[in-house]
Amino acid sequence: MDLTTALDMEEAPIYYNKADYIQTNSGNKVSRKSVLCGSTNISLAGKCVVKPGVVLRGDLHLLRIGKYCIIGDGSVLRPSTKKYKGSFGFFPMTIGDNVTIGARTICSAAQIGACVDIGEDCIIAKRCIIKDNSMILPGTVLVQDTVVPPHTVFGGSPGRYVGDLPESFSKSQQANAASQYRKFLPLA
Repeated sequence: MDLTTALDMEEAPIYYNKADYIQTNSGNKVSRKSVLCGSTNISLAGKCVVKPGVVLRGDLHLLRIGKYCIIGDGSVLRPSTKKYKGSFGFFPMTIGDNVTIGARTICSAAQIGACVDIGEDCIIAKRCIIKDNSMILPGTVLVQDTVVPPHTVFGGSPGRYVGDLPESFSKSQQANAASQYRKFLPLA
């Protein structure tokens, strides 16, 4: 075995069939097996990956998704609701740059900051705010109106504070999101 291969800690590339994805001019790669409801209200800033089975509910309200966002298989992103004067109102969802959302996660957050890592199988209830440079562990359930402070890790069910992140987390999350995008390659 080659020593450089043994020491390479990075993940191997993930290959996809070019016919299964739509690639936009800004570098977004959107699976044809994803569901984009109200696509005129969905804004992908560029270099995002939307994997198969993802549901983006732009028909309810505006979804703004930053650069280098990776949305895992089977995830659902839908705007928050709030009962106001006897009726329901929807609020826009904003997701910052360099965000990774694990597979099978359901998210109704009001805001997700930049450089956030959300694990697989999470439930983020309505009106949650996840600040910049934070991490949600796999399987976490955040109850409605939870605020996740910057540089913290939340986990469990119900989700609660479990630790702090170093100041360098933003750089490592930027590198992680960009690496996942670069390693998502079409078959030759």
